[in-house]
Amino acid sequence: MTEERIGRQTPTLCAVLPYKKTRGAEAVELYNKTGRTAREWQEVMLYDIMAENDDGLWVHTRFGYEIPRRNGKGEVLTMRELWGLANGEKIMHTAHRSSTSHNAWERLYDLVKMSGMNITSEYRAMGKEHIFVEGGGKIEFRTRTSKGGLGEGYDLLIIDEAQEYQTDHESALKYMVTDSKNPQTIMCGTPPTAVSTGTVFTQYRQQTIQGKNTDAGWAEWSVQQEMDPMDVDSWYETNPSLGLQLKERDIRNEFTGDIVDFNIQRLGLWISYNQASAISRAEWQRLQVEEDLNISGKLYVGVKYGIDAKRMAAAVAVNAGNGKVFVEVLFCQEMRKGNKRLLDFLKRADVEKVVVDGKAGQDLLAEEMKKEKMKKPILPKVSEIIVANAKFEQAVEKGLLLHNGQPSLEEVAANCEKRTIASTGFGYRSLKPDMEIAILDSAILAYWAADEFKEKKKQQARY
Repeated sequence: MTEERIGRQTPTLCAVLPYKKTRGAEAVELYNKTGRTAREWQEVMLYDIMAENDDGLWVHTRFGYEIPRRNGKGEVLTMRELWGLANGEKIMHTAHRSSTSHNAWERLYDLVKMSGMNITSEYRAMGKEHIFVEGGGKIEFRTRTSKGGLGEGYDLLIIDEAQEYQTDHESALKYMVTDSKNPQTIMCGTPPTAVSTGTVFTQYRQQTIQGKNTDAGWAEWSVQQEMDPMDVDSWYETNPSLGLQLKERDIRNEFTGDIVDFNIQRLGLWISYNQASAISRAEWQRLQVEEDLNISGKLYVGVKYGIDAKRMAAAVAVNAGNGKVFVEVLFCQEMRKGNKRLLDFLKRADVEKVVVDGKAGQDLLAEEMKKEKMKKPILPKVSEIIVANAKFEQAVEKGLLLHNGQPSLEEVAANCEKRTIASTGFGYRSLKPDMEIAILDSAILAYWAADEFKEKKKQQARY
């Protein structure tokens, strides 16, 4: 009978400081007494994380690790926390989402009960969970904020969902373990996607691998380049629980055509370009023109109907030379007012292209434009919206976008964050409920139209 294949049990890449002893075996033994059994790769992780020096202090005061989804990376945290409670540590477990931190509380609570520890206090209300045990061990669970944890002291700080760990979070949390005689911070997560907002995890990984961080360790299961999603060998190389918790069929059914997303989420691929970027006010103001531009040429109009079907916005763009595009918002109004204002503008302006997005109104506008004998508008596909947002972001970064400092457009642009479109694509959403993101979206559509459909110069042949 042939032995069933299982995933690789050691990291594909690691940076671990040398050590001679570890408390990892104690954590594994305590965990196994609950009726569960630690997997080999989890034991390897705990041995490295809980390595001790000759003074009985953690070799790694900081340790980060990355494992693709559904492999059980959270169980390693649970094992470390269980040992910490049994040994009187004060622990803070943070996560990006309240549901994640609550699930971690439930997972640990069950194991604490099964381990035989005496719980002296428990609180399960979401956002305020804690477990205190006899002997002084305590753990609290919180959702990360820029102010969370200030003034409190702990021995162990857990950063779950570390791909979303932001610099302002780090500024608020990193001093929480300063007063501990034997502090440790553990970060775990997956490689960031196009909509991940954190930068700390990526920077920590790079610096630790390069040997620039002191007292730090790192481990990951990953591919080093984009792979064919149906390359089964790469599945086993990057998923230590494949053949145990995960099955080949599970992974096969995950792939729906998005190669990049599959490589990031399932194969642990780290994309080298910067993925975390919202538009800052300083970035936006840098693009403002200080004086009137003398621009002439065809106009490109972007129209966005809001997802909630309440408002619509229209913007115009024109090529300003040297690869730059000037954008300006025409108006933003309630949809119940109809399209007359927009149609009147299109009749009198020298418009080359009109791009319309938003199912709440695009078909009606297309019909009204047809009745007015206007050119048929472009109704972009999802793939084109993704490209439009990406090009707009690059234009902001490279200074290829110009505007005249409209307050409404600046406020929306300076208060937006990314949202996921089709797994790896992104769009924008407002951080403030009273700001209409359609204002920014219309400018993005206008910019894209001006860039995509600009007049091509005819090649001259000389004889």
